[in-house]
Amino acid sequence: MMASLNFKPNDFSEIPYTVYSDEEIYQQEQKHLFQGKAWHFLGLDIELPNPGDYKTMPVGDTSVIVVRNKNGNLNAMVNRCAHRGNLVCVEDHGNLDCLTCVYHNWTYDLDGNLATIAFEKGIQGQGGMAEDFDKSCHALQRLRVEEYCGLVFGSFSEEVQSLPEYFGPEMCKNIQRVLGRDMEILGRFQHGLDGNWKLYMENVRDTYHATLLHSFMTTFRLNRLSMKGAVEVSEGGLHHLTYSIRSQDNDQGQYNTKEIRAQNDEISLKAPELLESWQEFECGTTLAIQSLFPNFSIQQLSNVITLRLIVPKGPLKSELTWWVLGAVEDTSEQRAMRIRQSNLVGPGGYIAMEDGAVVGWVRRGITGAEGKKSVLAMGGRDVERISESRCNELAVRGFWQGWHGLMEN
Repeated sequence: MMASLNFKPNDFSEIPYTVYSDEEIYQQEQKHLFQGKAWHFLGLDIELPNPGDYKTMPVGDTSVIVVRNKNGNLNAMVNRCAHRGNLVCVEDHGNLDCLTCVYHNWTYDLDGNLATIAFEKGIQGQGGMAEDFDKSCHALQRLRVEEYCGLVFGSFSEEVQSLPEYFGPEMCKNIQRVLGRDMEILGRFQHGLDGNWKLYMENVRDTYHATLLHSFMTTFRLNRLSMKGAVEVSEGGLHHLTYSIRSQDNDQGQYNTKEIRAQNDEISLKAPELLESWQEFECGTTLAIQSLFPNFSIQQLSNVITLRLIVPKGPLKSELTWWVLGAVEDTSEQRAMRIRQSNLVGPGGYIAMEDGAVVGWVRRGITGAEGKKSVLAMGGRDVERISESRCNELAVRGFWQGWHGLMEN
């Protein structure tokens, strides 16, 4: 399968458009990425505070139950009854003493063990399960579960490294910076996208587009490529981090040309308090976008902190979920600022809605482009570990390096 994509050896600067639409490639991703040697975001530990609290989450095409057991530990199991394959949990969240399949009333404890079977011994001495049936052999399929800074991840692989090893020290450092404190959920959005999930992950990692597509970001100087910042890519390309510092802008008029559509001096805010902020981090970072392979990202934009999970829904559709977070220690004024700034993100966000639109436009643009490729040559063709220039497509090339490596395993 991989040979048909015609990747040049160690060159991820040209990507065949077929990767965004091919059904066979999509099915291979389910096997090698979503059920392979990778960790997948399952939610926040604060979403399940009490024993019996559960939620369902997608790992690729597979529905997974995440539940806190009676000892307070989190478990993750495939949402599939061991009897006939029915969904065990039909609702997307709730609180239960046990997990019961509505089809034939098979019941599992909160660790996924098969506890009871309706009419296991039959009725009036007739029927019942076969004599050699062993309930201990029919538990729900379990995933490995690990937590890091309140983030819960699961994996189908027993071979994948621990979460800190999988992320690497530089990625862990940023996660700790942003989330290494008691957090609360301020809001949650979910919406569909008209394109392949990888188009969105490319967008998340694309520092080149950020101040060209987004007029709001450029015009109001939330981010410009002339600001101090960098791009970091983990070993093997799987993860990335880009950041900028608004107060350190070496702008020499690069954006003041007619060619830069995003700079629009005719735009003004009727409610300038939308952009009120405070310096939350000693490092001065005002924008940080981090992706954790395959489909999860953490973003700090001024003081609005968001998590994003992009879930494939077939080769041509995807679904995006946002969590908007605040710190428990926030003052009432700080909390209000975060909530106002959340208008920048989500499906109708002044910045984020443009990313969702572009995913659909690219999907439509590459329809019928068999044999054609995209070009990722801004900043060169290599996958360097770090670049102080964000005028490049380094992190996007890194995504494809990581994707290719896992797909070949």
